[in-house]
Amino acid sequence: MAASIIGGLINSGRDAAGIRVSDPVIESHARLKALGDVRCSTDNMTAVDGSDIIVLAVKPQVMAEAAASISDYVRPARPLIISIAAGIPVSALQRWLGEDTPIVRCMPNTPALIGEGAAALFGDNRVSTAHKAAAEEILRAAGTALWVDQESQLDAVTALSGSGPAYYFHLMEVMTEIGVELGLSRQQSSELTLQTARGAAAMACSSDVDVAELRRRVTSPGGTTEAALKAMADADFSGLMRSALTAARDRSLSLADEWSAD
Repeated sequence: MAASIIGGLINSGRDAAGIRVSDPVIESHARLKALGDVRCSTDNMTAVDGSDIIVLAVKPQVMAEAAASISDYVRPARPLIISIAAGIPVSALQRWLGEDTPIVRCMPNTPALIGEGAAALFGDNRVSTAHKAAAEEILRAAGTALWVDQESQLDAVTALSGSGPAYYFHLMEVMTEIGVELGLSRQQSSELTLQTARGAAAMACSSDVDVAELRRRVTSPGGTTEAALKAMADADFSGLMRSALTAARDRSLSLADEWSAD
């Protein structure tokens, strides 16, 4: 995810030499330098020293350790912190980095790796208008970025767009398998499934009507599409998706509770 943001920033005209990265895995440095002339280090303090903006792109499990390693710089300097770690609340980050530190939490998703990400951002009253503009510019380098008014809404974002790509991947996986069962070759079924997904998404994004209307327009009375949609309704497809997203939201809530208690 860090590499996708760095690549997006460089592609949008940001000077690579002004980007510093700390990664303990030396092998990752060559991959990051292939994006541009970024400065790589294995020492977190070396990377953050003098920085106005710090992006914490680490796993939730190591966030406390990463935060502790830069706390001596962050507490007096109070740079803008942008965290993309799922489930780590602002309160935990402020406990580790200082109560007055401006912190933006964001929930991106994996299509950011190809510049097609969807990210939601939250900042409390310590985050200024200038901070918000800077954070949004960074996240928009990897796709779409929008703000939510309450931190709790990030749990819904996690369920919808954070985990969402996996739902579509699974749907495409299932459709491909069923296409084979119905008589197509695996290559034919896969190619048709992927292009159908691509085309439907492109239509939805470019249309001046909502997806419900698009669905109605391709559903002829008594036709094949209507038969398929009726089978989905009979199986309570909407209820299944509601259960899935609610389960993801609830897991996000429980993770936040665990980190808040630490």
